[in-house]
Amino acid sequence: MSATLSPVRVRHFVSLADLSPDELERLMADAAELKRAPVPPEAPLRGRSIAMIFEKPSLRTRLSFEMAMVQLGGHASYLSPAEVGLGRRESVADVARVTSRYVDGIVLRTFAHETTEEFARSSAVPVINGLSDVSHPCQGLADVFTVRERKGAAPDVAVAYVGDGNNVCHSLMLGVALAGQTIRIANPLGYEPQPTYRAKTMEIARRTGATVEIGSDPADAVRDADVVYTDVWTSMGQEQEYERRRRAFQGYQVNAELLRLAKHDAIVMHDLPAHRGEEITDDVIDGPQSAVFDQAENRLHAQKALVRWLLGGPR
Repeated sequence: MSATLSPVRVRHFVSLADLSPDELERLMADAAELKRAPVPPEAPLRGRSIAMIFEKPSLRTRLSFEMAMVQLGGHASYLSPAEVGLGRRESVADVARVTSRYVDGIVLRTFAHETTEEFARSSAVPVINGLSDVSHPCQGLADVFTVRERKGAAPDVAVAYVGDGNNVCHSLMLGVALAGQTIRIANPLGYEPQPTYRAKTMEIARRTGATVEIGSDPADAVRDADVVYTDVWTSMGQEQEYERRRRAFQGYQVNAELLRLAKHDAIVMHDLPAHRGEEITDDVIDGPQSAVFDQAENRLHAQKALVRWLLGGPR
């Protein structure tokens, strides 16, 4: 059924800060349920659809949302940058108004976070942020689920993040804070998380009892951690900064030497794609402590929980 305009407030998922701790717990429980039974016999999203409007290329985001809708009985339609041209061929607001008349939900993958926020203001159906320059909440949701699955929900579980204070770091901070656990971050000077995300993370931590530490020493962050997380030093759109970033991040590689500072049973996480030999070494990402590919799989299960919740499938 096509979506129609409604006076009811539309619930979007633009940032993990949009969730309450109780909502995060519900999504974690639903993701676990949907991982145990990937194709629910009742097909909760039968007849429902999402549009995926992407300005950036994607492997995990596109495929995981497409398969999430298939497994829940719904349908996903992908729209490339050439077909839509957000803000160029047609205004962001007009694309939102039109698209939300055809589908029940929209996944956006944009360069500028402001585009996602503008789109959500004009959409009559839920909008999911599939990645923006400052936020990657679907990845963050899967990351919290992976930590929960492998290390449990205890407040003393410590997650160390080593690398760029980017969109992945922002969402991980928010997610771990919502979960009431410990996040320790090490960034080179000048590459710290944005002040807005630091402040929001601290605000959430005060409500949940989470511990948040942000510094510049990878060894301090990783020491006795349960989880060691890293991401690329140069993200899409930053290619012209490659050499400067490569120099700045020397000493921030997750390798066997750094990993030895963590707990003996610590897991390693990376949101992928990885630049092997830069932020992480082959022996670590392919080693026995790596949870990287379980983490990638968990995008599917966490997003199934998310779309079932947002699109209002029967429970």
